[in-house]
Amino acid sequence: MDIPVMQDILGRNDEIAGKNKSLFDKHGILAINLLGSPGSGKTTLLERTIAHLKDDLRLAVIEGDLFTDKDADRIAQHNVPVIQINTNGGCHLDAPMVEEVLGDLDLDKLDVVIIENVGNLVCPAEFVVGEDMKVTVLSITEGDDKPLKYPIIFKESKVAILNKVDILPFTNFDMEAAKHDLKCIHPQLEIMETAASKDVGVDKWCDFIRSEFKKKQEQLKLGE
Repeated sequence: MDIPVMQDILGRNDEIAGKNKSLFDKHGILAINLLGSPGSGKTTLLERTIAHLKDDLRLAVIEGDLFTDKDADRIAQHNVPVIQINTNGGCHLDAPMVEEVLGDLDLDKLDVVIIENVGNLVCPAEFVVGEDMKVTVLSITEGDDKPLKYPIIFKESKVAILNKVDILPFTNFDMEAAKHDLKCIHPQLEIMETAASKDVGVDKWCDFIRSEFKKKQEQLKLGE
């Protein structure tokens, strides 16, 4: 009896996500849904990303959190538009939440919107919000078993970022095993290694964003 209810929820969400996606497309914006567990380093990666890209691309951030605006405060220090969404205990952002705040952004003046989702490897996986891609950050401190334990989020992602590689020698994280499992789950998955707090590997990630933004512009022109 619960299945039709879940289908209705996802169906409604997907409908609004489609509207959000159309709005992003209309303005030529690359939208990235950034996922990962609490403490994986999503916000630090975002801060480094802004520092690398703010002279090349016009960025804005939508921050999802259960109750606080601590991450939004951090992002605001980098002088980019940032909007906080508090889910009041909800374990993920959904398309209606994102739709509600898009009017607060000047979309004509943006190239990239990064949506930092609530810290969770389960709930956000099945909810699209209008993004061009999902990107999942996995800290090596979480363990190399996480791809097989939480396969859906990696299957739905275009990129997996293995973060905090600077402390790899001090853990029992098996990098090759993790990469093998990720590729088994999603053979086309892009895998990147970063130590965001040390600004290691962030340049490759930012080059990827530049490339994806350029590809989107070309695709939109072809569709005119």
